[in-house]
Amino acid sequence: MTAHHAPGETRPGGRTARTRQAVLAAVFEELDDGGFAGLTMERVAQRSGIHVATLYRRWRSTEGLVCDLLTDLSGSVPLPDTGTLPGDLRTLARSISAFYGEARMRRLIQAVVSAAATDPHAATAIRSFFEDRLPLAGRMVERAMVRGELPPDTDPTQVMSALGAPFYYRILIARRPVDDHLAESTATAVWAAARAGAYTRHEDGPAADPAAGP
Repeated sequence: MTAHHAPGETRPGGRTARTRQAVLAAVFEELDDGGFAGLTMERVAQRSGIHVATLYRRWRSTEGLVCDLLTDLSGSVPLPDTGTLPGDLRTLARSISAFYGEARMRRLIQAVVSAAATDPHAATAIRSFFEDRLPLAGRMVERAMVRGELPPDTDPTQVMSALGAPFYYRILIARRPVDDHLAESTATAVWAAARAGAYTRHEDGPAADPAAGP
C-alpha cells in the first residue's frame, strides 16, 4: 500500500502542502472525536474544506489518510545520530516518551490499534506505518554494527521493536502515561541485550513483529 505517500511529502510548500496539512489536521480531529470507526472521507472533506474528490485522488481511502497522519506526526520524533548506540537509544526513547506524553497522541494510537483488532482497514493502516518506520529507525543499529558496537548479525528490526514495545505496553495495555524513567530503563535494557547478542538473526526463528516498533 502506498496511498499514504501523499503529494505534499514530495512537493513541500505552496498549495499542495497547505492542502495536506488541512486534511491531516481534520483527520486528527475526527479521530479524536469519533475514533477510526467514525472516520469517513466525507467527514474529513467537510471539516477540512477540501473537496472529497481530492481526498480520494490523493489518499484513496481512510487508511491512507491515517497512515499519512501517523507519518506526519512521527516526524516530530527525529532519528538521532549521537555517535554511539547507547546515546541513540536513549535519545530516541526520550523522544518517544515526549511524543506520547501528550494525551492526544496516546488517544490517537489507542483508537487506531483498538480499531485494528476488528477492522482490516485499520489493521492495514497501522501495519503499513510501522513497516515504513522500522527500517528508518534501524539505521541506528546498522551504524552501530559498522562501529563494532554490536554483533555483525544483529537484526535492526528486533532491536527497534524491543525499544518500542514497553511504550506500547504502557499505553495500550496498562493504560498509563509514559515517563522519563520508562525511557531510561528501556534504552538501558535494550542496549545491554543488543550488545549481548540477544537480537541476532536466526534463520529458523520467527520474524519480529513490525507492530511493536517505535
